Amino acid sequence: MYRLPPVTRATSHRPRRPALPLRLAVTGLALAGLVGSVVLDAPVAQAKTYPSWDDVLAARGKESEKQTQITKIRGIIDGLSDDLEEAQAEAQRLGDEFAKAQSAAQRQAETERRLRAEADEHAETAEQSAAQAGQLAAQMARSGGADVTASVVGSSEDASDLLYNLGALSKLSEQAERVEAAASADASVARSLTAQADRAAKKLDELADEAQERMDVAQAASDKVQAAYDEQQSNKARLDAQLATLTSGRVRSEKEFAKGEAIRKAAEEKAAREAAARAAAAAAAAAAAANSGGGSSGGGSGSSGSSSGGSSGGSVGSGSGTGWVRPASGGITSPYGYRVHPIHGGVIFHDGVDLGSPCSSAIVAAAAGTVEYVGWYGGYGNYVRIAHAGGITTAYGHIVNGGFRVSPGQRVSAGQLIALVGSTGNSTGCHSHIEVHTGGATIDPVPFLRARGVGI
Repeated sequence: MYRLPPVTRATSHRPRRPALPLRLAVTGLALAGLVGSVVLDAPVAQAKTYPSWDDVLAARGKESEKQTQITKIRGIIDGLSDDLEEAQAEAQRLGDEFAKAQSAAQRQAETERRLRAEADEHAETAEQSAAQAGQLAAQMARSGGADVTASVVGSSEDASDLLYNLGALSKLSEQAERVEAAASADASVARSLTAQADRAAKKLDELADEAQERMDVAQAASDKVQAAYDEQQSNKARLDAQLATLTSGRVRSEKEFAKGEAIRKAAEEKAAREAAARAAAAAAAAAAAANSGGGSSGGGSGSSGSSSGGSSGGSVGSGSGTGWVRPASGGITSPYGYRVHPIHGGVIFHDGVDLGSPCSSAIVAAAAGTVEYVGWYGGYGNYVRIAHAGGITTAYGHIVNGGFRVSPGQRVSAGQLIALVGSTGNSTGCHSHIEVHTGGATIDPVPFLRARGVGI
């Protein structure tokens, strides 16, 4: 079973903890829950039942009490590990639901876009046919004014001329009728397709709202797992020391107590600093968003002036002054569009492009924007989504466990490190999956970025 990694929150003024899978981090985290409710809304009152250092030291002198405390601490550790695994599983389940809902919305957006394009095509054909019918009518009118037949008969000098003129007139009339009928049919089809597109748009709005709700729920679950991980990190050393004190059988009470308290206080101070840093970063992001009116400094619509079609090379973070950069290294290993899935073998739509990026190499923001989602996303594994100006969104999948370097709501600049390459989800090896969204649907990232001077 996959274990959801911790969402590592990055700030520019504090060191980052090692990127470890959450499951590995849990192993040996002795006192994950001394601070009370860690995951899954455990009752706050339960924290009062956790052993303190005074409890541990008092129990050392009596064997029965010592064994009781040992059993109690180990039980707490096991219970907290189980709760954490349940939280991880729930976060993954909700992430899968978000991916499914988002995929349905994307397919619906593609359907609407196709129907509108077909409606426009038939409407244009109808206009052309109507114009041609008008030209034929004008030609017939020039041949004889209002009474074309009488004019043809009166102007014919002999029987052969009359038959020829009547035949030509008949064919001209038949052609005009066919063109007019075609124009009417195309106009009718255009109206029908437009009505279908309108219904598809209404359904798209419903699916988009559902996908947004699923994303919010999945993000909350991912944040809960991160909070549990942070709390465990801050209490690990103290519980290890408490358990060692009870199981060692040696009298080191004062020394161990002082050591344990120092470790506990240091962990609490670190957690407080990190929480303050996250709050400050969130406040700064909110202020920046307010000052810019919610816009982005990255050229969302881009400028193709310097583009020459792009190249397949380029290093990660390289761009051409358009506000867009190359998000990851490596050549294209799987293009955008329908393909045979490399794992289950079925034909499925690939919503992005895969680059053969090395394990744990950098993934950077393709343009400036605001992070919308950080968490699990179905077959694409660990996933980050960023909103840019102009209604453009980019997304990055298969991120390594523990490889997140941003948090939801954070403002990022073009080329800023957001994650590390991995192979989570439905993946056969390390690579980066890059998506570009517009109008609710995905588009091919390669021509999109090349139009902005970014080779990929």
